[in-house]
Formats: sequence, C-alpha cells, structure tokens
Amino acid sequence: MERALKHKFPIGTRVLFTASNVARPAATGTYEVIRLLPTDGDDCQYRIKSSTEAFERVAKESQLAPS
Repeated sequence: MERALKHKFPIGTRVLFTASNVARPAATGTYEVIRLLPTDGDDCQYRIKSSTEAFERVAKESQLAPS
C-alpha cells in the first residue's frame, strides 16, 4: 500500500527557494506558496510566486525552506 505524502508548507506560507535549474535563474528573496501540487515521486510539489517576478514557478519541497 502506498503512503500518501503530506505537504509541509500550506498555501500562503513564505518560503526561500533554491533553484536547481541554471538555465532560468530564480529571483532572490521570499516566495509565497500559491498552490499545492501532486507529488513527484518522493517529493511534494508546490506552485510558488515571487513578488519580483511576473510568473509562477513549480518547486519541489526539497528546494524550499521556511523563510
């Protein structure tokens, strides 16, 4: 039986994002969790938004830390 993963950060939480993709550098500072997304393997995913960027990003929980 598969164990359901639980998201660590609820919607509205401010987080720090560590980008792993050098092709699209991330804005520094805090991001807000906008939406909880389905898991990707063993990692929960989130849609996050920085106030300094015009778009949202998808981030894995392993890329996020409390701000």
